[in-house]
Amino acid sequence: MPTLDFSKPLFALAPLAGFTDLPFRSVVKKFGADFTVSEMISSNALAFKSKKTFKMLEKNPLETPYSIQIAGSDLGIVRKAVELINERDGVDIIDLNCGCPAPKVVNNLQGSSLLTDLPQMAKTIETIKKYSNKEYTSVKMRLGFNEKNHIEQAKLCEDAGADYIAVHGRTRAGRYKAAVDYDAIKEIVEAVNIPVLANGDIDSPEKAKWVLEYTGAAGIMVGRGAVGRPWMFQLMKNHINGNGSSEVSSALVKEVVLEHFDQMITHYGNHGAIIFRKHLHTYSKAGYQGASKFRDLVNRIEDVSEMRAVTKEFFGQEYVY
Repeated sequence: MPTLDFSKPLFALAPLAGFTDLPFRSVVKKFGADFTVSEMISSNALAFKSKKTFKMLEKNPLETPYSIQIAGSDLGIVRKAVELINERDGVDIIDLNCGCPAPKVVNNLQGSSLLTDLPQMAKTIETIKKYSNKEYTSVKMRLGFNEKNHIEQAKLCEDAGADYIAVHGRTRAGRYKAAVDYDAIKEIVEAVNIPVLANGDIDSPEKAKWVLEYTGAAGIMVGRGAVGRPWMFQLMKNHINGNGSSEVSSALVKEVVLEHFDQMITHYGNHGAIIFRKHLHTYSKAGYQGASKFRDLVNRIEDVSEMRAVTKEFFGQEYVY
């Protein structure tokens, strides 16, 4: 029996550098994400056994299925990275990043710059597929680098052995600002015989339902839409299945924020409180009085106990979703 059931819409957490670490994924998983993906891992750093990189591979036992996303194009290095991942239990998918627009990634023929060298992109996918002992090989791609060539890319992924693809509906040139081209995602769905997950600006239950119906995708991958709202997956499933609430209570938000905070401290030590500031910014963005003052306050707090106490008090107020 395959681990991923594509007979019904799948809801996956997209990898987001600096946000989708183990503590955040652990919280999201409790709200119905069908699978989670690690932050993007440098195949080079992994091959050279960086301690920091190995820590990024860690998963919560709840994370089943679990995907590790790697970036790279040097076939020898990619093979070495795959072989190291092979040694880890509890990993179901190795995903190749062909979408990251960050210059430091692109300048090394990684991420979205692989879209400028399709033969190398194909060889990289084939290398992962050949040497991986995991159930699935997948690719997360954009529609192109400067110009769209999404059909060609998608067919290449299929021919090279990808079991499914996740498509961010922008080119690299579009970064995160351009309008998402759902027509292009629909065209990919119709052009290939492997499952396609739609990604890009899916930030509400209503949008999730529309994207699934419009594109015909096998599922959706949500990144920024879940930051500050890890319960989004549950709301989306409730809306699409026509059952359950489309709102969250103030008590639930408080519980989630504090659990996330505690997991950050467990994972990172006391420094986790400082890292958590960015999450407090997003959790407090809408629905709370005095949010600006609260964000300014936590920016100056470093003590774990003090930050937790201030956070508990702030999120104890009524929340309007």
